[in-house]
Amino acid sequence: MLTTIVTALMPATAPAVDDDHALVRASLAGDTAAFEALYRRHVGRVHGVISRLLGRHRQRAEDLTQEAFVRAWQALGSYRFESAFGTWLYRLAANTALMELRSRRGDPALDDEDHLERVGHPDSAGHTTALAMDLDRAVATLPPRARAVLVLYDVEGWTHEEIAGELEMAVGTSKAQLHRARGLLRARLEEHA
Repeated sequence: MLTTIVTALMPATAPAVDDDHALVRASLAGDTAAFEALYRRHVGRVHGVISRLLGRHRQRAEDLTQEAFVRAWQALGSYRFESAFGTWLYRLAANTALMELRSRRGDPALDDEDHLERVGHPDSAGHTTALAMDLDRAVATLPPRARAVLVLYDVEGWTHEEIAGELEMAVGTSKAQLHRARGLLRARLEEHA
């Protein structure tokens, strides 16, 4: 069941690597239309990654999506063509969102890990059903660190070592947070089934 959930969070198709590489080369040569094409190809997934990491603070996702693309433009010269451009860009987007979360560490809304937002939508009889439930909203209700580990590991494909380094935690803590996030998500989905 969790595999189905993670699959639902991932994009259906990814742009061709060769096409992206050609657009990156053109962008590096100063072709802003090529970078605009990269933006159009990837903006949906970048916004999705950022909004899932932000959880309840999604109102900032639009601004941070734009910030991620500005950073990508500024750092484009550091892209080495060793991996897919999307992989590089989504990592940059995730780091942009994680920096925002770090800056909010003192925010009571982020520190309140027991706060659980109600998820789902009532059906015609007024009951919340698993089919009507918005999966992104369910992920958004997870505690911030557990949500970040879940999104980075299960959706973005980061290793526990990479997550631990980025979130300044032990590798074992990353694994424990992933286990916790999956359990909480499963429980939320079951309670709305």
